[in-house]
This record gives sequence, C-alpha cells and structure tokens, in this order.
Amino acid sequence: METAAQIYHIQENHKRKRLDRFLISATEDVSRTYLQKLIREGAVTINDKVSKQPSQTLRVGDQVCISFPESRPLETGQPEEIPLDILYEDNHLIVLNKPAGMLVHPASGVNSGTLVNALLSHCSDLSGIGGVERPGIVHRLDKDTSGVLVVAKTDVVHRALSGQFEEHTITRQYVAVVCGIPSEVTGTIDAQIARSRRDRRRMTTVENNGRHAVTHYQVLEIYNKFSLVQLTLETGRLHQIRVHLQHIGHPVTGDAIYGGEQRALNDADTLPIKHALIHLRRQALHARTLQFEHPITHETLMFSAPKPADMHRLIDALRTLTRAHL
Repeated sequence: METAAQIYHIQENHKRKRLDRFLISATEDVSRTYLQKLIREGAVTINDKVSKQPSQTLRVGDQVCISFPESRPLETGQPEEIPLDILYEDNHLIVLNKPAGMLVHPASGVNSGTLVNALLSHCSDLSGIGGVERPGIVHRLDKDTSGVLVVAKTDVVHRALSGQFEEHTITRQYVAVVCGIPSEVTGTIDAQIARSRRDRRRMTTVENNGRHAVTHYQVLEIYNKFSLVQLTLETGRLHQIRVHLQHIGHPVTGDAIYGGEQRALNDADTLPIKHALIHLRRQALHARTLQFEHPITHETLMFSAPKPADMHRLIDALRTLTRAHL
C-alpha cells in the first residue's frame, strides 16, 4: 500500500519532548491514539531509524519522519439500511443508542450488520481518522453491550473527542447486574489490564506491564445472590468493566467469557430468573450515560439511554424474589 510521508526537523523549542506529544502538535486532525498506533507499527523513524516508543525523547537536530497509510475504500463494510436509535445529531457528530448484539465495525468473518454499515448508509460525511475501516468511530462498545455511543462526522471533531477521551474529561456511566453482593457499597477498582496469554479473546488483570485501568462502582440495589451496580469509567480499556468485576469476584451476569453466565444460572433461585437469564443471551451491561463537551459549540452535552427490555426483565424477576434499596 502506498504511503504519504511527512518529515519534521526538531528545533530548540521541541527538545526533550515526547515523540507522540510532538507529533500530535505537529500534525493536523490526527488523534494521539492513532499516532501511537502508527509509532508502534514502525511507521515513524528518527534519523532514519524506526522508533516504536511513543515516549522516546527528542533532541535538537533530530529528523522525524511519519508515514501515513494511503486512504483506501472499505474492503469489508458497505452501506446498509439498518435502523438507528439516534439520540442527537448535528453537522458535526451523532449520538446513538447501540443495541446489544451489534458489532461496532466489521471484523474477521463479519462484513455486514455492523454499526459502521448502518452509519455509512445514514450519512456519507463520517470522519476517517484511524483508518477508513472504522469511519467516525471515536470509541466503541462490545458487541453484546448496549447503550450510548458518540460518532464523529468530521476529522476535527474526531480529534477533539479523542482528546477528551484521552484526558478522561468525558463522563461514562454504565449499569450492570452482577453476580453476588459486593462487600462495600461504593469502591474503586484499580488494576492493570493486559491480554491473556492463554486465550487471546480475553483480557486479564496483571500486576505489572499492563495498561492502567480504573473503574468506580456504586451498588444501587441488592437482590438474593445478585446486585445492580452503577459503574463510572476513569479509563477506557478493552473489556475493562467486565474484567474488573471478575477481578473482585462479581462478574457481570450472563458474561460467558468472564464467568458470569454459568455462575448466574447456578445461582438462579426461581424459574422467572432462569427464564430471564436464558433470554438475556449476553452480559447484562448497559452504557447508560455519556457526557462531553461539544468540540464546536463547547456546550456540555449529556445523553442517557434507558436499560433495554432484556435487562428490565431480569431485574424485575430478581426484584420479585428479594430486594433491598440502598
């Protein structure tokens, strides 16, 4: 694939600056996350030597070259007229309520029915930062997680929203039905996350050499052997909530990957609860609230989406057995 290269010469005012921080200031409309990805993939050289460390310190006289992959048409995803639950839309961005069961973007073996396919049909003016295979996608939700998600229509907005995510100024609140009852009503889970060496589909908590991850939680309701929990993300790692809840011994109900499916079925005390779990067919996790600053108008926007029917059915069944409001 052809590439477009940009060359920079480090001056006095940029000495001792991190490589990724220099590039984010030197390039236009490119997110720090994407730049770090290019660095790790070997697309950046310093003095003709590949540098794969975003934190590398620059010196006066260094020549930095970054090669951007040439844009290419989507190979796997095509526009599809799929209904979208749009909460807000203007010329700059779209906020929507993603249903459970929908992939955010095409992946191996799945070329249709994704959010990207639907968005390409809904509007053609989506940002392309991060590669055209994921147009407009600033952040993502797991396939079987429902809830609020924001999509950028322009590269400027994409970059600005990515910056808010990186600086942790965006508020993301989730609700989940978890197995068991946490010992504390409120708490913080601070545990590094890395990909599992045993199963590449899974993430796991590690003591060292993982990615910093912090999740705050508050127990909203207690049932017999289950709880309804509100979760606020401080960071946004892959599978973070699911991994962190498993880490403290309270996996998300219905989560087949992180131990919440079989445990929930074992702990189900009544037929209505078992039926609700069978019909759930996913982790009981919902992105309820998203709050951020509009990159163009600078208004503070907050959007919420109600829990979907499958989670309501489960909660109603649990409430009929036993409930204690906190």
